[in-house]
Amino acid sequence: QVQLVESGGGLVQAGGSLRLSCAASGRAFSTYAMGWFRQAPGKEREFVAGITRNGGSTYYLNSVKGRFTISRDNAKNTVYLQMNSLTPEDTAVYYCAAVRSYYVPSTSSAYDAWGQGTQVTVSS
Repeated sequence: QVQLVESGGGLVQAGGSLRLSCAASGRAFSTYAMGWFRQAPGKEREFVAGITRNGGSTYYLNSVKGRFTISRDNAKNTVYLQMNSLTPEDTAVYYCAAVRSYYVPSTSSAYDAWGQGTQVTVSS
C-alpha cells in the first residue's frame, strides 16, 4: 500500500497562493487515483480536487474551480495542489488520499490511504 506525506502548507494572506505537494512511497503510484480533501474546525472533511491515474481527468469542488489546480508527476510519485486567490474560507487541514481505482471518488470513505495532513491558514 502506498504511504503519503504532504508538505507546503502555511500561513498566507487572502489573495495569496500556496502549492501543496504529496509524496508517495510504495509501489505502483500510477495505479492510484489521487484526491485532495480538507477539513476545517467543526466541519466534515470535504473533497477538494481529484485526478485520475494518468492525470488525464481532474475534478474540483465548485468553490475552488478556477483557483485550484491539481496535477501529478508519476515519475516523481507526487501529486500537487496549486492554490491561488486564497480566501479565509480555504483555511483547513489539507489531506491527500489515494485509491486504487480508475475513477476518482469524491467520498472520503472510498480512499485506501491518507497522509497526515498539512495546515493551510489564510488571514484576512
